Amino acid sequence: MGREADPTTELSVVIPMYNEVEALPVLVSRLRPVLDGLGVPYELVAVDDGSTDGTAELLGAFRLGWPELRVIGLRRNSGHQAALTAGLDRAVGAYVVSLDADLQDPPEKIPEMLTLARGEELDIVYGVRADRASDSGFKRWTAGLYYRLVRRLAGPSVPAQAGDFRLLSRAAVDALKALPDQQRVYRLLVPWLGFPSGQVTYERAPRAAGRSKYPLGRMIRLAVDSVTGFSAAPLRLATWLGGFAFLVCLGLMVYTLGAHVLGHTVAGWTSLFAGVLFIGAVQLICVGLLGEYVARIYTALQNRPTYFVGHDTAEQTQEAARRS
Repeated sequence: MGREADPTTELSVVIPMYNEVEALPVLVSRLRPVLDGLGVPYELVAVDDGSTDGTAELLGAFRLGWPELRVIGLRRNSGHQAALTAGLDRAVGAYVVSLDADLQDPPEKIPEMLTLARGEELDIVYGVRADRASDSGFKRWTAGLYYRLVRRLAGPSVPAQAGDFRLLSRAAVDALKALPDQQRVYRLLVPWLGFPSGQVTYERAPRAAGRSKYPLGRMIRLAVDSVTGFSAAPLRLATWLGGFAFLVCLGLMVYTLGAHVLGHTVAGWTSLFAGVLFIGAVQLICVGLLGEYVARIYTALQNRPTYFVGHDTAEQTQEAARRS
């Protein structure tokens, strides 16, 4: 459940966190001076995505001396996009910035984002990675492949090299909250809205501490969700593969009949075997693609929440104030 916007809060900064106890002190030391220096009322919404390493306890300690820090604890690990959804649903600011806790995206760019949004009346400001030299060659290659793929399928409105570091206006946040999507990929959903947008560029830094929470398996899952959630192209690919397989089978049939007439039936065994393997492979690919879409339909029909909030310090503070 979301909360009503607070007209007295100018900015909300949403940060999903999962086992970030090592990076958290560095994050606080860099982020708090930036937010305090803005000179506007703000809240920092830290979404603890079921951490098991003491992140929740450390957030509680920082909150004692930082009243603007608000901690939302999820009951279980729900994933980065679900944790981001929880933060966006409950943020109350007129503008909302989403940021990762690893400091690869610099919080020092937040004032520039806010100034650009106000000055040009923009609803979205993307943080675009102009330099990814800190990433491994494999990470840069897979990221480039991912963005080329999604831009081909979802359209050129998807900014190249833009992750989840962005600023959204209250209108954009409310539009996102109204969407029925459950398996959300915000780097595609946000451009799809079509709101006026701008960009700020930066150099991607190395991770401040700890290990990446996006290993290869999660990257592949993100790519699959991106493709199946925003395009029917894989289904059309299955159709084209089926048509191509039909032509191959037609050619093999002609070849088989010719071999039979010439008395070379044994010689055609290799081509027949290759044809059976090819058809089997195409069928498995098509069934797999259909399975991905059926799985999304099944998930939508279940209509289960993508996250459960265990506690929200803002609600606890309000409850304590009412009791007193």
